[in-house]
Amino acid sequence: MLWSALSHPLWAALTALLAAAMRLQRRGPWLPGACTVRLAGKTALVTGANTGIGKCIALDFARRGARVILACRSEARGSAALKEIRDKTGNADIHLRLVDLSSLDSVRAFAKRILAEEKHLHILVNNAGVSGLPKQITKDGLEVSFVTNHLGPFLLTNLLLDLMKRSAPARIVTLASVNHKKGQVDFSHFRGENLTHHMDNIYNHTKLHNVICTKEFARRLEGTGVTANSVHPGVVMTDVLRHYSLPLRFIFKLVGFFFFKESSVLPSQVCRAGGSQPDLLLRVGGDGRSHGEVL
Repeated sequence: MLWSALSHPLWAALTALLAAAMRLQRRGPWLPGACTVRLAGKTALVTGANTGIGKCIALDFARRGARVILACRSEARGSAALKEIRDKTGNADIHLRLVDLSSLDSVRAFAKRILAEEKHLHILVNNAGVSGLPKQITKDGLEVSFVTNHLGPFLLTNLLLDLMKRSAPARIVTLASVNHKKGQVDFSHFRGENLTHHMDNIYNHTKLHNVICTKEFARRLEGTGVTANSVHPGVVMTDVLRHYSLPLRFIFKLVGFFFFKESSVLPSQVCRAGGSQPDLLLRVGGDGRSHGEVL
């Protein structure tokens, strides 16, 4: 009797209608012209800018007239993003610089080049990150996910800090995650010790370090004209799960089709914390719960 009722065409129609409503609700608007603040004369650097959230943030900055530096590991994917952003925005002041955040030598060489080439740096977005990588120790003796998600960006931020102080008002934005609440602080993790390589366990630890260090940056930078925020962007459809198993990625994409945001809706939220009003700390996405939050 119950199955007969549930299999009625009316239930199927209502289910389809509810699914469509959920998909429309979760997309959210991105209106590039909605923000009236121009970034002409500002220089912004975005890591991981060849895909997902990073590319959309770089695209938003470019639309608003900023000089944008795409900090990418892959020259091929970075070049493709560079061309796409220039073509879509008409902004030719977009530049690709290569950096591998899992290598401290690469980070130092990258920062050295930026300091030599750039007179100003007003916005630094630490966006690049990985999840689900297999166990691996880099030549620096560090766990690859920890150095990519935290230690590399932390070193980069410190190396560029004096330039940002000279460019004040300026802002540092680190893409974190609400999953930092599941993380733990254990410095042996940096060397790959006492870690469980399962699902997003390591990712959660790295995001906790992101939040803690950003809060300390904010405290130490008081009065300098440079602010620091860590931002939870919400659950977003990106390729961050590319290292997970195929069945898990399929489930994520299936559920995400109805419930998760696409990365293209993020700039209207994240970028407000990233530089449109340097003197304010803004909650991202209005209610903070469904769209993201400044942590």
